[in-house]
Amino acid sequence: MKNTWFNHSACLIAGCSALALSVGANAQSASSDFVLEEIVVTAQKREQSLQDVPISISALSGDKINTFAAGGEDIRLLSSRVPGLNAESSNGRVAPRFYIRGLGNTDFDLAASQPVSVVVDEVVQENVILKSFPLFDVERVEVLRGPQGTLFGRNTPAGIIKFDTRKPTQEAEGYLSASYGSYGTGSFEFAQGGGISDKLSARVSMLYSRRDDHIDNAYLGEDDALGGFEEFAGRAQVLFEPTDTFSALGNIHFRSLTGTSSLFRANILTTGSNDINGNFDRDEVYFGDDHGNPQEYDSWGASLKMVKDFDNEMTLTSITAYETTNGSSLGDIDGGNPDGPGFIPFQSTTQDHIDDLDQITQELRLSQQASDQLFYQVGFFFFDSDFTVRTTPFFVPDSTVRHQNTTWALFGQVSYDVTADTTITVGMRYTDDEKTADAYSGAFGAQLDTVELEGDRVSWDAAVNHVLNDDVSIYARVASGFRAPTIQGRDVAFFGVPTTAKEETIMSYEAGFKATLAENRLRWNGAVFYYDVSDLQVTAVGGATNSVQLVSVDEVIGYGFETDIEWLASENLTITAGLGYANTQINDTGLRVPTCGSGQCTPLDPIDDDGFAIVDGNPLPQAPDWTVNFTADYHRMMGDGEFFIFADYALQGDTNMLLYDTAEFSTSGTFELGARMGYRFGEELQHEVSIFGRNITNETNLKGVIDFNNNTGFVNAPRVFGIGLSTRW
Repeated sequence: MKNTWFNHSACLIAGCSALALSVGANAQSASSDFVLEEIVVTAQKREQSLQDVPISISALSGDKINTFAAGGEDIRLLSSRVPGLNAESSNGRVAPRFYIRGLGNTDFDLAASQPVSVVVDEVVQENVILKSFPLFDVERVEVLRGPQGTLFGRNTPAGIIKFDTRKPTQEAEGYLSASYGSYGTGSFEFAQGGGISDKLSARVSMLYSRRDDHIDNAYLGEDDALGGFEEFAGRAQVLFEPTDTFSALGNIHFRSLTGTSSLFRANILTTGSNDINGNFDRDEVYFGDDHGNPQEYDSWGASLKMVKDFDNEMTLTSITAYETTNGSSLGDIDGGNPDGPGFIPFQSTTQDHIDDLDQITQELRLSQQASDQLFYQVGFFFFDSDFTVRTTPFFVPDSTVRHQNTTWALFGQVSYDVTADTTITVGMRYTDDEKTADAYSGAFGAQLDTVELEGDRVSWDAAVNHVLNDDVSIYARVASGFRAPTIQGRDVAFFGVPTTAKEETIMSYEAGFKATLAENRLRWNGAVFYYDVSDLQVTAVGGATNSVQLVSVDEVIGYGFETDIEWLASENLTITAGLGYANTQINDTGLRVPTCGSGQCTPLDPIDDDGFAIVDGNPLPQAPDWTVNFTADYHRMMGDGEFFIFADYALQGDTNMLLYDTAEFSTSGTFELGARMGYRFGEELQHEVSIFGRNITNETNLKGVIDFNNNTGFVNAPRVFGIGLSTRW
């Protein structure tokens, strides 16, 4: 049965819930003092309880992120950890692609535009390399679903993933943690913060993580040739508070990564089936090249946030930031050699470089609690980026495309309490966006083309939140959003010209509830949504034409729901569960895309006279219909310390990999299991020793495909077991 995986997932969650009810019932007689901690978010650029914000939001704590990352995982660990979120990358530990409620972009180019924005410490990370900054010393991650165009700007029609790191405080505190596991996977993390004087505090944090090369290149007879990485990142923050009404927070951060890029494996899918076949071996590849798929990136950035409080609860905030990065990734695209595995028409190796990216952002924001009923904020935003993408196909000289983008915006939002129980929030933003791409073809040795695009748009949203009682509130939200016109220059490397896509717009409708029940021991939030996207920017990748071209889809309709639960079943057991459903449909009778260039796939779409697939009615690529997540955290006192065990489960439902539908390029019911157990001890249980496992069942989950040469695919990370030690003070 196609949805057997979903039935098993539902049974797992139901069974664990029944167990929690039993444990919780026994615990009630012992104590009823325990309650959920309030989750404070900044989804609307001010501190609010998550339960009071009229937006579908999921929040993950930094401690939970650390658990998910124990096996050397990068930012893609967020995939399916919250309802409606998918993440993948064909560029290894950099250039992640995020999808919220099915909306995203499969474009692998280093200049690709994405409809999901990543914001770190209130600074937008626009380029795909910047979006991959490693996770360490994180306070909280917030996933905001639906258009966020009023306060955060263009390129947010799908939503935002927002990271807040731990900030300096006057209190001296810190931590140190280390782990070691399978394949030589290791990590070391350190943070120290505290007051330097009564007006100055600082925090320094760093991360070192690594994995040994452990995959053999069997074709060349090379042992332990690929699969490893080494990453070092750090952050230093200084908070200056000379008065009660002024503060300045400086932040400088860096990242250095070397290792293996994504490993593409030839013909691991058999024609007519999406099951991974016997050509796949986690411990071996059969590359004809000896380059080892190297990857290397160096990044750093700095920001200054200044806050000035005035009389009458008025606050002026300025955030100035700079980001830069350089690096390259090389891939054996065909995934094999002249002898296979399977039929490989020709060898293909490509290296992509990003050179001298410079991103500057400036935000000025004035906010005021003007009265007991009225809060407003207005602001100005400026963005400027300049970088060059260089492509090395090896059979022709390098080609380059210089991308420049300048954006400015004016925005405002007002929240008004109509009654003690009902709040209306309205926002608006005007954005002006200009892009230029100068393309230079190595094949012709001269400037090939200059493309200039300009767009401006007013985005708006309106929401109403109504408190039914002390425990339950309901809300409704209407939001517009847009993605500025986009330039794709990838085909310059292969004798083509840049392609463009016009402005993308979305109207989104959402209604939901937020409840805190069972004497504040159960938090249950949910939402239903419907959206209509016009001129959706998608990328037709590969196929018979071996091209990477932007395409504008006339219309895409999406609808579904998401819900998540956090439950204190007892003083010793906390359970969380999330479920998301998204149905997406392309409505464009004229849209046709090339199918696989190898002829080894089985298209299920109608084919026109030119051999192109008619994709009208298809779901969007990398848009899973279901996402399921579950965690259970149990602890109890044992001797002078505390025993604990944490288990997590994440599942992704039916997912098409490409715009066109085939028997091969899709997945159904892929999942991963993880666990950590150990013992905490010390005066305040500040020391910890643990063992952990990630992808415990060693699932081989297809994450993406390359279709122009053969049925090439790439998969998730292998099973990792390890031990961990940590202490805090």
